Amino acid sequence: MQVHSVEHAGARVAHIRKARRLTQRALAERAAVSYSTVAKVEQGKMAASPSVLGALARALSVPVTELTGQPYMEELRADQLDGLIQPLREALDLYDVGADPEVRPRGVDVLSREAEALCAATRRAELRQVAAMLPALITESTTAAHTYGTDQAWRTLASAYRTGHDLAAKFGMTDLCTVALERMGWACRHGSDPAGSAVRQCLRGLVYLRAGDYRTGLRLIDSGMRCAEQAEPGVERDAVTGRLHLGAAVLHARAGEDEADEHLAEAERYAARTGEVQRVRWLCFGPTNVAVHRVSALAERDRYREAVEVADGMSASVLPASRVAHHHAEVARAQLVIGRADDAFASLREARRIAPQQTRLHPLVRETYAGLVAVKRRVPDNVLNYGSWLGR
Repeated sequence: MQVHSVEHAGARVAHIRKARRLTQRALAERAAVSYSTVAKVEQGKMAASPSVLGALARALSVPVTELTGQPYMEELRADQLDGLIQPLREALDLYDVGADPEVRPRGVDVLSREAEALCAATRRAELRQVAAMLPALITESTTAAHTYGTDQAWRTLASAYRTGHDLAAKFGMTDLCTVALERMGWACRHGSDPAGSAVRQCLRGLVYLRAGDYRTGLRLIDSGMRCAEQAEPGVERDAVTGRLHLGAAVLHARAGEDEADEHLAEAERYAARTGEVQRVRWLCFGPTNVAVHRVSALAERDRYREAVEVADGMSASVLPASRVAHHHAEVARAQLVIGRADDAFASLREARRIAPQQTRLHPLVRETYAGLVAVKRRVPDNVLNYGSWLGR
């Protein structure tokens, strides 16, 4: 069965490039990527990697999201998520006007447990549930922080803001990510929380990773390391520091730098001390998380066969659903590049099974699907059905 043309990032690259009056060769020179890569990406014959998209976005002076097409509003509406975004924006906005006189906050222990529950639900990729409940929690926790003024109250609010960042990131809303992290930093300062501040700097670094600005991302990771040094020694500090090394590894890898291996080795050293931890500082960290980041770091440096070999020899099932689904999306792209198209589609289907809402909104899934369609002479119905589900 023949397939209609699939919209992909390459088509957006070509449109913006022509508006800038650049040839493909001129764009390739500006972006420091090969001419053949630009040509194949624009034609849809190659799934655009995050590093290539970052380089092209910088060369074209546009946000990466303009090339990926995020946020995917039609899909958000289809999942009835778009109407939940504005309440989140409003809750994030009203942070510095003091306690709301119409809100009677519950005890901090109750709010803290609810914040942890929503954090866990985000890691299970239950996006609709979290989006529906989070604005009210932020509003109530804001009043509680201003009313009680304890470190625990402020840290609970910081946790809610962190979940707001995670949610916005999965929706592809970079501006909302930035606002949530600014609020998180503000709450961490009030709560005298160096470990929370370190996590926040790590997340800021990953925002710049998605934007293709690796140098700034690494500066933020370094800042996070300094914050982590101020925390009390123990598993919490080790997990946060190890997670910062993983962030640095991916940033270096996406920049094509082998310093990624040094940071992976450091993260592995910390993981040997912490073991598998899932709920420390709203992070998952441990040997398995180091392994999935090793797959990422290899793929980011175009070492796809090695990435697939590492992935084939491990299981990510102990990690939260959101991270496992993301891992399968990364593996799918690597499998596609080395010619294992059927395995790539199997990985995309596994990502959908584990975290359907997240997978539907994942730009790497969409690019890999477009590349999968491009390499197939005749596209089977099950592949077309997957594309329909994606909204392609």
